[in-house]
Amino acid sequence: MKLLWDSAAGLLIVTGGLLGITLPFGKLATAAGVPAMVWALVISLGAGGVLLIAHLLLGQRIRLTAHKLRYFFVTAAVSYAFPNLLMFSAIPHLGAGYTGIMFTLSPVVTLVFSILLGVRQPNLTGVVGIAVGFVGAVMVALTRGEAGQPADYFWVAIGLLIPVSLAAGNIYRTVDWPKDTGPIELAVGSHLASATLLLLGILALFGWQAFAPLGAVPLVVAGQVASASAMFAFFFRLQAVGGPVYLSQIGYVAAAVGLFAGTIFLSEHYQLLTWLGAAIITAGVFITTKAQSQPSTKLQPA
Repeated sequence: MKLLWDSAAGLLIVTGGLLGITLPFGKLATAAGVPAMVWALVISLGAGGVLLIAHLLLGQRIRLTAHKLRYFFVTAAVSYAFPNLLMFSAIPHLGAGYTGIMFTLSPVVTLVFSILLGVRQPNLTGVVGIAVGFVGAVMVALTRGEAGQPADYFWVAIGLLIPVSLAAGNIYRTVDWPKDTGPIELAVGSHLASATLLLLGILALFGWQAFAPLGAVPLVVAGQVASASAMFAFFFRLQAVGGPVYLSQIGYVAAAVGLFAGTIFLSEHYQLLTWLGAAIITAGVFITTKAQSQPSTKLQPA
């Protein structure tokens, strides 16, 4: 476990794989009538609650400061509540596998934000890897969802907002990381803050009856909570070890997992161009993983 905890490549694969599992879980839940906002709450409340219990059992405490509270709620809104709401709203229209492909655009947007804001810039190999992955993502995006069921451009646009929000979160979490604060504490605080925001939104828009459909999918709820808890424990560690641009590569892994899971377990069907694009995306992951071991430069803010 210590070897994995210190390995950027290992953390990338594990975190991206666990993120990819969220996509078929989300499709099963929304198909059972669970509102997108409620399922986003399940993830944040489940992950935050489980990690809080583990944190306390290990004898750790969460010491709140004004800085940490700001970090928790900004991260909650930009990285979790908003993109999860977009994702679970789009999945019924785009399919789990196709929606997962939207994650692959996050590295490109993160790179742009990194350059503009003077955060760490990848070396040449890293840029090549991101470019290769982006080419694959464009090929997949052109297919507009499952074979024979092209989605409306509105839902494609909603899906495209996912990587923008994720990229903004990647940069923010790096530049505003509270001093002397561990990844588990940040995961707990951010997810409980996200759960608070989502609960207030659900009660204001739908009322308590919005939670009734959860009773029809108890095993899906349990699986989602378990995978989300594990994912976010590794997520913040990957942020610390790899940085924001490298972290954004989890979208490539998640997309591949979501695509295969949707095809095998949810009977989704995709065009040959989609699969070819997924293969190119995988090549991009290997290139960026290799680039992580090479030196990179630090941009000077304007």
